[in-house]
Amino acid sequence: MSNIKRRSLLKTIGLASVGIMTPTLLKSETLKEPYKVIEKSIKTDVLIVGGGTAGTIAAIQAGRAGARTILIESGSQLGGTTTTGGVSFPGIFHAWGKQIIGGIGWELVLDSVELNGDKLPDFSKNPDRHWKHQVAVNPAIYALLAEEKCIEAGVDVRYYETPIKVEFKEGMWLVESVGKGVKNLITCSQIIDCTGNALIASMAGYDLLREEDTQPGSLVFSMEGYDIKSLDLTKIPKKHHRYLHQNRLETKIRTTGENAFVPYGYVYVNGADSTTAETHTLANQQGRRNLLELIRNLKELPGCENIRITNMKTETAVRETNRIDGVYKITHEDYVSGKIFDDSLSYSFYPVDLHRDGKSIYQEFLKPEIVASIPLRALIPKSSSNFLVAGRCVSSDRLANSGLRVQASCMGMGQAAAATAVLAHKRGITPSNVPISDIKELLKVHGAIIPGAI
Repeated sequence: MSNIKRRSLLKTIGLASVGIMTPTLLKSETLKEPYKVIEKSIKTDVLIVGGGTAGTIAAIQAGRAGARTILIESGSQLGGTTTTGGVSFPGIFHAWGKQIIGGIGWELVLDSVELNGDKLPDFSKNPDRHWKHQVAVNPAIYALLAEEKCIEAGVDVRYYETPIKVEFKEGMWLVESVGKGVKNLITCSQIIDCTGNALIASMAGYDLLREEDTQPGSLVFSMEGYDIKSLDLTKIPKKHHRYLHQNRLETKIRTTGENAFVPYGYVYVNGADSTTAETHTLANQQGRRNLLELIRNLKELPGCENIRITNMKTETAVRETNRIDGVYKITHEDYVSGKIFDDSLSYSFYPVDLHRDGKSIYQEFLKPEIVASIPLRALIPKSSSNFLVAGRCVSSDRLANSGLRVQASCMGMGQAAAATAVLAHKRGITPSNVPISDIKELLKVHGAIIPGAI
């Protein structure tokens, strides 16, 4: 067929106008160097490692406060536990009828609720269950908005990268980072470790705290193909009842009001640890094995023969690994008594919530009007310079950490750490030397709620 006839035929079937070419017209060439690692030297003011719950908020705060900011995330999207981990109902932002955590984290949650057409709970009423004041969000919307806000703040978001070497030299941090086809040497003034595992703090040589046995992680999933109301639970082992109740066949427009139904379930993953590629791989593999075994077992039960998985999160959500040995360690007594420190920069409100080997949960609820707080000193490793952490690796004992680790609390920590890091950079000092009053003022400018101010 001649080219003229070919063009005539394409025009007849409506393809010529969109520029589609036939295979015979395509050309290819041999790439002499198809793959080459690109090496760069990059300078920034603040480097944040970990784009999860705390790191995303820290990056937006640092960028908005005028600092050159790089955010390194080993995965493919922002949000961490809320998105990749599937716990898409962050909390808790309110306590005893008052808002106790605001700022950038709350802004992101509100924008996610609005864009998805959801509703908020009535926060003026104290719920009979603490989780009823968690705010359900669409995780896809949350991830999209988180990335948009980072970019708008001027943050250089770098996915699929991880640091392999961290060194403090002549008042600056030198961080070697590798990823798909890239190797970077990042020079920065301040580092914020938001990995959740204190990985960067460990690489920098700072001491960590860890329990011999850690809380199990959870692989979040949803399933359908059965009607919970028609099941004869007397014929189904009790160990399966939780999964069946959590994943109901009913479909509703999801709201975040009290008694809102969020159809999801999870299988426990004992010993889940996301610190390294090896331990993270094992955690994910174990979670998937556990889920596969569960589905196979459920399908053998009467009324469950047609069960099928409708969604499975890509990663196991981790509750507990390493914590820094900080300038101050928040204790269980500090937490349940609602102690306010001179350098408290954010609040935390959640019960002591310790999952034990997937068999039981120890919970200790805060007494009326009690709200815990987080001092700056707990975000700073001992004997460190120009280094902060935010998130569940905050310096704390195990019981306090089991309440501090939740999303709203980590968001507050992320914003507080970033505000401190920006001021420390601008003044050429280490975070512990930044006047607390100045940090509080910057946080207020960006909507944060300061302990003692409610």
